[in-house]
Amino acid sequence: MTLTQIKRLKDILSKSLTYITLLAFGVSMLFPFLWMLSASLKDPSQIFTSSLNLIPNPIVFSNYIEAWNAIPFGRFYLNSIYIALAVTLGQLVTSSMAAYAFSRLKFPGRDKIFFAYLATMMIPSMVTTIPVFILMKELGWLNTYKALIIPSIFTAYGTFMLRQFFMTLPSELEDAAKIDGCSLWRIYWQIILPLCKPALATLATFTFLGNWQSFVWPLIVTSTEEMKTLPVGLSYFQDMYSTNWTLLMAGSIIVLVPALLVFIFNQRFFVKGIALSGLKG
Repeated sequence: MTLTQIKRLKDILSKSLTYITLLAFGVSMLFPFLWMLSASLKDPSQIFTSSLNLIPNPIVFSNYIEAWNAIPFGRFYLNSIYIALAVTLGQLVTSSMAAYAFSRLKFPGRDKIFFAYLATMMIPSMVTTIPVFILMKELGWLNTYKALIIPSIFTAYGTFMLRQFFMTLPSELEDAAKIDGCSLWRIYWQIILPLCKPALATLATFTFLGNWQSFVWPLIVTSTEEMKTLPVGLSYFQDMYSTNWTLLMAGSIIVLVPALLVFIFNQRFFVKGIALSGLKG
């Protein structure tokens, strides 16, 4: 064999090993979802058997109907969608405005204030849960949408990510707009925001998915079924001594669909937004 053939063979083996490794990781990540889908279509007696069988026999579609009727799924769905969309919109507004100020405006102590705000990311959320809960109680916001939305619309992570993206935009765009008589608000609204759609879509995806699956905070601040969200509702299928696995898996599939649709819709912006938001510090 010539050196060229040996090199080509090494490249083929290297690529094959890479693809096999990626395929193995992909299958390992996909398997829990396949098992969840399979379990949602099985009879309860078939969930835990000695042999692993992902193909239900018979297929029990009625599990989805029973799961939907077992709890107020419709109300939980509306609550989760409303809260996730409200928090997502709130974070996009507050984070983009803060990122614009920290990246494009010049004022005394700008960088120090930004790093102090960024330092809050190192504080575990569990540490602030009790103080925020007490504040919500004093304001009379417990068991309301205000408690579920307002504490979550401010985020240091979103501000940091959008700031990094804004700093990659050329300053000549703003200089030209100022010469044409644009105000700071108009520059932000008509020039900066249209150019950062990938970063905004990425932040929107993270925020929506994070709030869609939020469990602890809605569990703490809500006390009636009318205000509970889907993750809290799924816990109804579990009690102290048993779990209705078929209905729980069916309910989980129902909950998964909107999150999956959001990710697929924003996928084209996702990688681009992550890459571009880290080009310049």
